[in-house]
Amino acid sequence: MTVDFRTDRVGSALAGTNPTVLRRLRASFAVIGDVQHLPGYCVLLTDDPYADQLTDLTPDRQLVFLEDAAILARAVSTVCARRDPEFRRINLEIQGNTDHFLHAHVTPRYEWEPADVVGWPAALHHWTKRVHDEHALGPQHDELRAELVAELDLQLGQPPA
Repeated sequence: MTVDFRTDRVGSALAGTNPTVLRRLRASFAVIGDVQHLPGYCVLLTDDPYADQLTDLTPDRQLVFLEDAAILARAVSTVCARRDPEFRRINLEIQGNTDHFLHAHVTPRYEWEPADVVGWPAALHHWTKRVHDEHALGPQHDELRAELVAELDLQLGQPPA
């Protein structure tokens, strides 16, 4: 029986079995979000399976994790701006309210979002039932995924694959 990667996102990333992983960074994994209601939505997962929050890391590792978050945010911003002229900005959030592993949400925001959602956390899309089955990550996102990987490679100074 195959274990669903969502039951242990960090462990499955470390094991190489998390299909959402885009790229390994210095203290984390850049992953594409399970839902793409805001195209380009990504998450930065810690590579420390014991870290529940940022303060669980040493100060040096905290800085590296936050640098990784900035790298992922720049990559998502670049790709989303290139793909959609209505791209507006990136929201970067470390919440830790539900999932008990350190992670940061890297969320693109767009001019086409409903007025009652703009100015609020992107989770409002979920709370107001605006995320639907058709937003689930799937083969229709392969091109977006490839663009994110290529941009991460550029941000990291790596030659294109």
